[in-house]
Amino acid sequence: MNVKRLLFYFVFLLNCFLLNAQIPHLLPMPQKSSFSGKYVKANLPVREVLVKQVPEAQFQDEAYHLSVTPKEVIIEAVTEKGLFWARQTMAQLTVDRHGKKCLPLCEITDWPAFRIRGFMHDVGRSFIPIDELKKEIALLSSFKINTFHWHLTENQAWRLESRLYPQLNAAQNMQREKGKFYTLDEARDLVEFCRKHHVLLIPEIDMPGHSAAFERTFGFGMQTAEGKRIMKDIITEACTAFDVPYLHIGTDEVAFTDPQFVPEMVAFVRSKGKKVISWNPGWQYKPGEIDMTQLWSYRGTAQPGIPAIDCRFHYANHFDNYADLVALFNSRIYNQPVGSEDLAGCIVAFWNDRYIDNTYQLLNENNFYPYMLTLAERAWRGGGRGYFNGKTTLLWDDEPEQKAEFAEFENRMLWHAKNTLKDEPFAYQRQADVEWRITDAFPNDGDLQRSFPPEEHLMPVGTPDSDITSYTYNGSSYDSRTITGNGIYLRHVWGTLVPGFYENPKENHTAYATRWIYSKKACTAHIYLEFQNYSRSESDLPPLPGTWDYKGSKAWMNGEEIMPPVWQNTNKERKLELPLRNENCVSRPAVDISLRKGWNKLVLKLPVGRFSASEIRLVKWMFSATVEQ
Repeated sequence: MNVKRLLFYFVFLLNCFLLNAQIPHLLPMPQKSSFSGKYVKANLPVREVLVKQVPEAQFQDEAYHLSVTPKEVIIEAVTEKGLFWARQTMAQLTVDRHGKKCLPLCEITDWPAFRIRGFMHDVGRSFIPIDELKKEIALLSSFKINTFHWHLTENQAWRLESRLYPQLNAAQNMQREKGKFYTLDEARDLVEFCRKHHVLLIPEIDMPGHSAAFERTFGFGMQTAEGKRIMKDIITEACTAFDVPYLHIGTDEVAFTDPQFVPEMVAFVRSKGKKVISWNPGWQYKPGEIDMTQLWSYRGTAQPGIPAIDCRFHYANHFDNYADLVALFNSRIYNQPVGSEDLAGCIVAFWNDRYIDNTYQLLNENNFYPYMLTLAERAWRGGGRGYFNGKTTLLWDDEPEQKAEFAEFENRMLWHAKNTLKDEPFAYQRQADVEWRITDAFPNDGDLQRSFPPEEHLMPVGTPDSDITSYTYNGSSYDSRTITGNGIYLRHVWGTLVPGFYENPKENHTAYATRWIYSKKACTAHIYLEFQNYSRSESDLPPLPGTWDYKGSKAWMNGEEIMPPVWQNTNKERKLELPLRNENCVSRPAVDISLRKGWNKLVLKLPVGRFSASEIRLVKWMFSATVEQ
C-alpha cells in the first residue's frame, strides 16, 4: 500500500469519526448536507411547503430540502413523496441528548439516484403473513425503500384469492403451506398501506411458466384456449383489487407453445389500464411492446427504449451474510452511477425454492434487513465502485478508500440494527475490522484430508506480526495475503462471474485462513462458523455427522479442534420440501471456544474437491467466522 493511499485511509476515517460525532446515523446518507454542530429541542414547529423545484436537486420527483433553524423546521418538496422522505430524514435526525429529544441545526438537499428501490418476496413458495409484510414495508420506507414486488403465484401454490375460481386456493391444489393465501380484501388493504408509505406495490402473477398450481387446479396449461380465457378472468379480478400502475406477468423459465400468449396477455392487461412488467430473460420484446423489464441472472440485458429494473446479481437467496453484502455495497446498479429513463433502479429478490417453515428464520437466513439497508444506501445515493467485479467484491487491504467507505456505512447500519430494528432479525456483526491471512492454495489431488505445512503451526507463538506468512511444500513456495471480513469467498457461488479471493480458483486444492484474536483475560467466547452457506434455493444435503461439510473443512483455536454441531437434518436424499434447519450458522447456537489471555490463533482448513457435487449442487469455497467475546 503506497503512502498516499494509506494517508487517505486515515484521513478519511478521521473525517468519518468527526462527522459521526456531529451527525446522527442517517441512512441513506443525504446527497448534500451541512451541520453547524449545534442542537435545538425537537419540539419545533414544522412548516411543509410544496414548491415547483428544489434547487440543486438532480431528480425532482422525490427531492426535498430540509432546514432545521433555531425557530422552526422547514421542509420543501415538489411532491408529497418528497415531503414524506424528508419526514423520514427528520425522524433519523432526532437524537437523545442529556435525556431530551433534540435536532441538529442543519441544511439538507436530497434526492434519489434511482426511482425504484425495492424488495421482492416469493410468497408463492413461502407464505408470509400480511402483518409481517406491513411491518417490513413500514420499516423499510423509513430508509426510503419505495417498491414492494409481491410474487404471488408459483408452482407450489396460488396465493392470491380468486372468487371466480376458488379451487385455485384450495388446499389440495397447493404443495406447500396448504390453504394459505391472501384475500382480495387483504390485497386492497395492502395497496392502501403501501400508498400511505409512498411504496409502489408491484403484484406478480407469473405466466405462462411457474404455473403448476394452475395446471393442478384445471388439468390444462395457461397457453391453451381455455387457459387463456381463465387467465383473462383472473387478470380482470386482480386488476380490480390492485389499484396500482403495474402488473408483473413473469414470462421466465418456460417453453412458449403459443406465440400469441404473451402479446395477448400484455394487450389485455393494458386494456385494464395497467402497465406491464416482464422478466428478462423471458419473452423477447421490442420497444413499445412492454412497459418495463426486470433483469435476472447474468443474461438479463437492458434494451434501449424499455425501462429496466436491475435484479441480475441481486438474488439474496444465494448470498452469504457477509461477503456478498460488501459486493452489494460497492457495486453500481447495472454498472451506472445514477438512473435514467431506461434504468429505473434495483430490486433485491428473496426466492424460497427451499422450504423454510418459519418467517423469522427465512428473514434471518436471507439476511433480509442488512441487505435491504445496503440497497437503500446504494439506490438512493447512487455511485459505487464497480459491478460485482474486480476488487469490489471483498474488503482488500490495498483498497483503503473502499474499506473506509464500507466501514463508515457499516457503522451507520449497525446503529440502526441496535435501535430502529432492534426487535427484528439482523444476523450481521461488524466485519470491517476483522483481518485474515489466507495462504496460496495447495494442490490436494482430490485428497481432502491431506495435511499441509500450516497445520504444523496451529499454536499462537509470539504476535500476529511474527507469524509465519510463507511455506514450502514439495519444493514450491506458498505465500499468503491479508484480507478483511467475517466472510470470505475463495471462489464465489457464481464461479468466475463474481470474483473471490483467488483470481483463478482451481478444483482439488486446500487453503488455510488465520485470524489472531486478542483477549484481555482468559474467557469463554463464542464462534458462529460455517464453510458452506446453504442457499435458500437448493435441495442440498446436510453435512454428515461429525463433519462441517462435504469438503473436509476444519477449524482450530490455539491448536484445539473446534468440533461441528449436531445436524438436525439427516436426510440422504435431496428434497426441496424438507425445511432447512441448522445447516446455516445463523440458525444454530454459537460454538463455545476458550480464549487465553493475550493473543489467540484461529486457523481454518479450507479444502475443496469438485465445484459441483452430488450432495451440494453449487459448492461454495468459502468460510464465515464471527467471534463474540
